[in-house]
Amino acid sequence: MRDLNEFPRVRLGVLPTRIRRMEQISRTLGVNVYIKRDDLTGIGLGGNKVRKLEFLLADARAKGAKVVFTTGGAQSNHAMLTAACANKLGMKPILLLKKRGVTACKGNRFLESLMDTEVHYIDTDDYGEIYAEMDRMGQALGLPYYKIPCGGSNALGCLGYYACAEEISQVGITFDHIICATGSGGTHAGLALGAKLLLPRSKVTGMAVDSDPFDEIVPRLMRQTAELLESDIPITSEDVHLRNMCGPGYAIPSEEGNAAVRLVAQKEGIFLDPVYTGKAFAGLIEMVKEGAFASGEKVLFVHTGGAGGLFALEA
Repeated sequence: MRDLNEFPRVRLGVLPTRIRRMEQISRTLGVNVYIKRDDLTGIGLGGNKVRKLEFLLADARAKGAKVVFTTGGAQSNHAMLTAACANKLGMKPILLLKKRGVTACKGNRFLESLMDTEVHYIDTDDYGEIYAEMDRMGQALGLPYYKIPCGGSNALGCLGYYACAEEISQVGITFDHIICATGSGGTHAGLALGAKLLLPRSKVTGMAVDSDPFDEIVPRLMRQTAELLESDIPITSEDVHLRNMCGPGYAIPSEEGNAAVRLVAQKEGIFLDPVYTGKAFAGLIEMVKEGAFASGEKVLFVHTGGAGGLFALEA
């Protein structure tokens, strides 16, 4: 099996991120809840995409790219962080965003404007059309370009969260459960594969905040990442645990998610967002109420960021 150090990687994040017990939340919920602060990864306003971009942009640079394209919704955390990281490495970011959600110049769109980022809106839900437009634009520019998929969620990007699992394995605490938001599948897949290989006592549960078929997407990404690592470990549906927390729809706040955002802010002074982490933490709370965690078990919540979106939506 290949070591992560064998893969090209550009160091962008402030890593490893801190893990600490959420004292007030643990007391309120009656469960040992810890948090991994991947909202504090050191670029932009932080977030999980920085880990993925360390591998993706290293690949882009190795291939001589001068321009980096990516996509997502209008308030995509991934798109904003791709712009910030590409700028830092001297590559020009161009964002082709779906004309969905809050398109006004606030939240992540405001941050992109501060960075003078080139943004184009595409009125489609078909990412195939968007990737085709990237090729058209890239060829018209006549410069070497690199395409990063939505969320940075391919096998190379998933290495970022396999690396996160490595960090978790080194803290000296055995976590019975690891909880994360599942928005494009890469973070979940990297953590689940890392847990299978490095944290066999940890069950990873992804809180689906979109309606995509993650029961197919996550295991596929796990297999592709395992292949990249030259691991022959079998991946089955039993390795993927999902909970539907999409609520009224992707990027549409839910009542439960908003309540979780307020609870964590009030009890811990930590800000979740209403699109990803708020809904994911709401799922954790539901699991507590259902008795999913045994007495004494330790639960780790991976805070994947999203602060920019918090200022675009009402929580």
